[in-house]
Amino acid sequence: MDDHGGPIGAVRGRAGGGVRGDGGSGPVRVAIVGTGGIAGIHAQSLAALGGRAEIVAAADVDPERLDAFRARWNVPGRHTDLGALLAAERPDLVHLCTPPGLHKEQALACLAAGVPVLCEKPPTLSLADLDEIAAAERAGGAFFATVFQHRFGSGAARLRAAMASGALGRPLVAVCHTLWYRPDAYFAVPWRGRWETEGGGPTMGHGIHQFDLLLAVLGEWREVTAVAARLARPTAAEDVSCAIATFDGGAVATVVNSLLSPRETSYLRFDFEYATVELEHLYGYGDADWRVHPAPGHEDAVAAAWEAGPSGQPSGHSAQFAAVLDAVAAGTAPPVTLTEARRTLEFVAATYASAFGRGPVTRGAIGAADPYYRRMQGPGTPWPAEPASPAVPAAPASPEETSR
Repeated sequence: MDDHGGPIGAVRGRAGGGVRGDGGSGPVRVAIVGTGGIAGIHAQSLAALGGRAEIVAAADVDPERLDAFRARWNVPGRHTDLGALLAAERPDLVHLCTPPGLHKEQALACLAAGVPVLCEKPPTLSLADLDEIAAAERAGGAFFATVFQHRFGSGAARLRAAMASGALGRPLVAVCHTLWYRPDAYFAVPWRGRWETEGGGPTMGHGIHQFDLLLAVLGEWREVTAVAARLARPTAAEDVSCAIATFDGGAVATVVNSLLSPRETSYLRFDFEYATVELEHLYGYGDADWRVHPAPGHEDAVAAAWEAGPSGQPSGHSAQFAAVLDAVAAGTAPPVTLTEARRTLEFVAATYASAFGRGPVTRGAIGAADPYYRRMQGPGTPWPAEPASPAVPAAPASPEETSR
């Protein structure tokens, strides 16, 4: 299934893995499920952590892809079924690198076996699915975490530290724009652009990294007013969305998610009382991608606060994986927790609900009886459900699509 591995069977009952809590004695034993493009990023990022983790097994339904992955990363365990992997390998942690529509059942299988899960974004197709995973987490003692690696770069840590110091003042205005380009051929991959397998368009699968960082910086969002449209691409979901969000602290933000933008960029801007902080990158940032512009009279205080923060850590997977491995070794909840991931996924659901006719949607308004709780498209989209099929072969994945 292109960048992710294909469907892998589920399992019920405990297989003997689980939360280590051994304080880090020996490498964490990792199994990777799905051996498409993102699995290589996971393997490379784990290897960069200097022996802290060992990939003991991999699973995929595509034998050639599975064997190529195992040969590239020297992985001993080979499985085409998740249940068999869990029973035979007893891993300390499973990385789910499969398409989004498979995440829930695979996560439930791992948690039932007592094995912690690190799942690629989006974690599930709906709030209902994520809440089902949360119930399994509470019942079984193993943890579920979502990959939102932009939270873990030193630039984001430096921004949070500068905010905590008070030197920036209150956040007032923010911009979060994911302006990317995907041709028609991109949607020839069967699971892409379909609500039942991908859960949505750029709001769900592309811009989510950027606005997850926005939410991590600004805190609890209060209300969303949005529009979404399918303007040009052969997809069942939207190809562009625009939202205005307000936050409990009073800040107002615009959030744009597009697959129609030939000059691609990922751009975040935070206007505080005493400074503007900007980040522009594409699929991952370093320290050089951040810019700080103090307000008149605040140059020294802002510069001192910014320079005092951490540096040198890009926003790639390795930064989050290091924190996850620390938590697994300690037997504590790894980041990003289900509570934090749910805040982001609820923002997605609210964006769709508002765009498809609900008007302003407040946090907490999408309850279990709401159609947007179980399906991001709710009762249906304002455009026909079935798009025209692209007439050309699937386009090769961009670097970001290796994380999808």
